[in-house]
Amino acid sequence: MDADVPLDYYLIYAADRGRGTLPLGILVEEFVLCDDYTAAGIDCAEWTAECGEWRESPGSSRAIRADPALRERVLPVTRRDARETYSMLGGGALPEEAELRAFFQYRQALPAAAPLDLGGSRSAQTRRYRILFAGELGERGLANVSTVLRLEPPRENPRARIAGTATATADGHTFTWELRRIGPGIAWCLDVTVRLSAGPLAAIGALLHHHRQAIRGQGLIPVTIERFA
Repeated sequence: MDADVPLDYYLIYAADRGRGTLPLGILVEEFVLCDDYTAAGIDCAEWTAECGEWRESPGSSRAIRADPALRERVLPVTRRDARETYSMLGGGALPEEAELRAFFQYRQALPAAAPLDLGGSRSAQTRRYRILFAGELGERGLANVSTVLRLEPPRENPRARIAGTATATADGHTFTWELRRIGPGIAWCLDVTVRLSAGPLAAIGALLHHHRQAIRGQGLIPVTIERFA
């Protein structure tokens, strides 16, 4: 993973996450990406005020994606929020990200496979990605995501699970993305189709990262990044 890309931070609470409740600790993660920007694994470490030290945490990382009850105790935050919380809980100065990466001793591997062939006649100059998220977006969160990602509501079928679509061009590549609901209260995904030009492929990674962070910032937890074509 590019060390210039910030880590993902989460505050971990007890069962009651009411106003004024202090977190129990902080979970730090980083998606490990392949050359085509699909996810190969997740590196992670956790700090709690009770133990006072950073430890590998693959169990916590898996659990917040699989257990809806535990997800209610997890809040995605920025590094600044994590830094303030870490100090407030008695940890002192939050380590720099290079230091935090040194605590990543165990990698949670994600299934790796060649891009799925969905049939049809897709050009070799077209790629399709899916970023999968665990959790549910409330009305406010959906409105915020729609604003940041410039989503337009679907016109064809108002009952479809597509919440919105958008198109943009970056470094000559044309990107189209759709935000989809996968079952009520279960999961969401962002499908991104890229029509490639001769521009740098780094634009793909930059857009996928930006969109993943925009949705994570509304409380959803990214699960994986897959490629379908």
